[in-house]
Amino acid sequence: MLALKHQAFLAEMQRRGQPQPDGLAQCFQLLSLAAAIDQDCAHRLAPLGLSEGRFVLLFLLQGAEAPLSPHQLAERAGVTRATITGLLDGLERDGLLDRHADPDDKRRVNVCLTPTGEALAVSLFDQHTQWIRSLFADLGDDERTLLSGMLCRIWARTDAGQAA
Repeated sequence: MLALKHQAFLAEMQRRGQPQPDGLAQCFQLLSLAAAIDQDCAHRLAPLGLSEGRFVLLFLLQGAEAPLSPHQLAERAGVTRATITGLLDGLERDGLLDRHADPDDKRRVNVCLTPTGEALAVSLFDQHTQWIRSLFADLGDDERTLLSGMLCRIWARTDAGQAA
Protein backbone atom coordinates (compact mmCIF):
# COMPACT_ATOMS: atom_id res chain seq x y z
CA MET A 1 0.00 0.00 0.00
CA LEU A 2 2.99 2.32 0.25
CA ALA A 3 3.94 4.56 -2.64
CA LEU A 4 7.28 3.68 -4.21
CA LYS A 5 8.95 6.83 -2.85
CA HIS A 6 7.94 5.85 0.68
CA GLN A 7 9.13 2.28 0.17
CA ALA A 8 12.45 3.67 -1.04
CA PHE A 9 12.74 5.90 2.02
CA LEU A 10 12.14 2.99 4.41
CA ALA A 11 14.61 0.81 2.48
CA GLU A 12 17.24 3.57 2.70
CA MET A 13 16.70 3.83 6.45
CA GLN A 14 17.23 0.09 6.74
CA ARG A 15 20.33 0.23 4.50
CA ARG A 16 21.78 2.91 6.78
CA GLY A 17 21.09 0.74 9.80
CA GLN A 18 18.72 3.27 11.32
CA PRO A 19 15.93 1.98 13.50
CA GLN A 20 12.48 2.54 12.08
CA PRO A 21 10.91 5.18 14.34
CA ASP A 22 7.42 4.46 15.58
CA GLY A 23 4.81 5.93 13.31
CA LEU A 24 6.94 6.41 10.20
CA ALA A 25 5.39 3.52 8.28
CA GLN A 26 1.91 4.63 9.35
CA CYS A 27 2.64 8.19 8.25
CA PHE A 28 3.71 6.89 4.84
CA GLN A 29 0.56 4.72 4.68
CA LEU A 30 -1.57 7.78 5.39
CA LEU A 31 0.26 9.84 2.77
CA SER A 32 -0.08 7.03 0.22
CA LEU A 33 -3.79 6.69 0.96
CA ALA A 34 -4.36 10.45 0.63
CA ALA A 35 -2.50 10.47 -2.71
CA ALA A 36 -4.56 7.49 -3.95
CA ILE A 37 -7.82 9.22 -3.00
CA ASP A 38 -6.69 12.45 -4.72
CA GLN A 39 -5.74 10.48 -7.83
CA ASP A 40 -9.07 8.62 -7.87
CA CYS A 41 -10.90 11.93 -7.47
CA ALA A 42 -8.99 13.44 -10.39
CA HIS A 43 -9.78 10.40 -12.58
CA ARG A 44 -13.48 10.66 -11.73
CA LEU A 45 -13.64 14.39 -12.54
CA ALA A 46 -11.41 14.44 -15.66
CA PRO A 47 -13.98 12.98 -18.11
CA LEU A 48 -16.26 15.89 -17.20
CA GLY A 49 -13.50 18.42 -17.88
CA LEU A 50 -13.27 19.24 -14.19
CA SER A 51 -10.49 19.50 -11.66
CA GLU A 52 -11.01 19.35 -7.92
CA GLY A 53 -10.84 23.17 -7.81
CA ARG A 54 -13.55 23.54 -10.44
CA PHE A 55 -15.71 20.96 -8.64
CA VAL A 56 -15.36 22.87 -5.37
CA LEU A 57 -16.55 26.07 -7.05
CA LEU A 58 -19.55 24.28 -8.54
CA PHE A 59 -20.80 23.02 -5.21
CA LEU A 60 -20.02 26.31 -3.44
CA LEU A 61 -22.09 28.19 -6.01
CA GLN A 62 -24.85 25.58 -5.98
CA GLY A 63 -25.13 25.79 -2.21
CA ALA A 64 -25.08 29.57 -2.02
CA GLU A 65 -28.31 31.38 -1.29
CA ALA A 66 -27.29 34.30 -3.51
CA PRO A 67 -24.69 34.92 -6.23
CA LEU A 68 -21.14 35.16 -4.88
CA SER A 69 -18.29 37.46 -5.84
CA PRO A 70 -14.98 36.02 -6.99
CA HIS A 71 -13.46 37.30 -3.73
CA GLN A 72 -16.04 35.40 -1.65
CA LEU A 73 -15.45 32.24 -3.70
CA ALA A 74 -11.68 32.52 -3.25
CA GLU A 75 -12.10 32.83 0.54
CA ARG A 76 -14.53 29.91 0.77
CA ALA A 77 -12.42 27.66 -1.47
CA GLY A 78 -9.16 28.64 0.23
CA VAL A 79 -7.43 29.76 -2.96
CA THR A 80 -5.91 33.01 -4.20
CA ARG A 81 -7.75 35.55 -6.33
CA ALA A 82 -5.46 34.70 -9.25
CA THR A 83 -6.38 31.02 -8.98
CA ILE A 84 -10.10 31.82 -8.74
CA THR A 85 -9.96 33.88 -11.93
CA GLY A 86 -8.55 30.97 -13.92
CA LEU A 87 -11.08 28.53 -12.48
CA LEU A 88 -13.98 30.87 -13.19
CA ASP A 89 -12.75 31.55 -16.74
CA GLY A 90 -12.74 27.82 -17.50
CA LEU A 91 -16.16 27.16 -15.97
CA GLU A 92 -17.63 30.14 -17.81
CA ARG A 93 -16.06 29.01 -21.10
CA ASP A 94 -17.69 25.57 -20.55
CA GLY A 95 -21.09 27.19 -20.03
CA LEU A 96 -21.36 26.19 -16.37
CA LEU A 97 -21.48 29.68 -14.83
CA ASP A 98 -22.16 33.30 -15.67
CA ARG A 99 -20.67 36.52 -14.31
CA HIS A 100 -22.87 39.58 -13.97
CA ALA A 101 -22.36 43.09 -12.69
CA ASP A 102 -23.76 43.53 -9.18
CA PRO A 103 -27.00 45.53 -9.44
CA ASP A 104 -26.08 47.59 -6.36
CA ASP A 105 -22.41 48.20 -7.27
CA LYS A 106 -21.48 48.03 -10.96
CA ARG A 107 -17.79 47.69 -10.05
CA ARG A 108 -18.51 44.34 -8.41
CA VAL A 109 -19.05 41.07 -10.25
CA ASN A 110 -21.37 38.30 -9.08
CA VAL A 111 -21.05 34.69 -10.14
CA CYS A 112 -23.91 32.20 -10.49
CA LEU A 113 -24.38 28.80 -12.09
CA THR A 114 -26.13 28.32 -15.40
CA PRO A 115 -28.90 25.69 -15.46
CA THR A 116 -26.35 23.23 -16.92
CA GLY A 117 -23.88 24.05 -14.13
CA GLU A 118 -26.60 23.69 -11.51
CA ALA A 119 -27.62 20.24 -12.76
CA LEU A 120 -24.01 19.08 -12.94
CA ALA A 121 -23.24 20.39 -9.45
CA VAL A 122 -26.19 18.57 -7.87
CA SER A 123 -25.53 15.28 -9.66
CA LEU A 124 -21.77 15.36 -9.16
CA PHE A 125 -21.99 16.28 -5.47
CA ASP A 126 -24.26 13.30 -4.83
CA GLN A 127 -21.98 10.95 -6.81
CA HIS A 128 -18.88 12.22 -5.03
CA THR A 129 -20.48 11.87 -1.61
CA GLN A 130 -21.52 8.28 -2.35
CA TRP A 131 -18.03 7.43 -3.57
CA ILE A 132 -16.37 8.82 -0.43
CA ARG A 133 -18.87 6.96 1.77
CA SER A 134 -18.01 3.74 -0.08
CA LEU A 135 -14.35 4.14 0.92
CA PHE A 136 -15.35 3.93 4.59
CA ALA A 137 -18.24 1.48 4.19
CA ASP A 138 -16.40 -1.41 5.88
CA LEU A 139 -15.78 0.63 9.03
CA GLY A 140 -18.35 0.62 11.80
CA ASP A 141 -19.41 3.72 13.70
CA ASP A 142 -16.98 2.97 16.55
CA GLU A 143 -14.10 2.47 14.13
CA ARG A 144 -14.82 5.74 12.31
CA THR A 145 -15.00 7.57 15.64
CA LEU A 146 -11.70 6.01 16.75
CA LEU A 147 -10.02 6.84 13.42
CA SER A 148 -11.28 10.42 13.56
CA GLY A 149 -9.95 10.86 17.08
CA MET A 150 -6.53 9.47 16.16
CA LEU A 151 -6.29 11.69 13.09
CA CYS A 152 -7.22 14.75 15.17
CA ARG A 153 -4.49 13.92 17.70
CA ILE A 154 -1.91 13.59 14.92
CA TRP A 155 -3.17 16.81 13.24
CA ALA A 156 -2.71 18.67 16.54
CA ARG A 157 1.03 17.85 16.41
CA THR A 158 1.53 19.33 12.94
CA ASP A 159 2.60 22.92 12.45
CA ALA A 160 -0.78 23.68 10.87
CA GLY A 161 -2.63 22.05 13.75
CA GLN A 162 -0.65 23.98 16.33
CA ALA A 163 -1.28 27.24 14.48
CA ALA A 164 -5.03 26.61 14.33
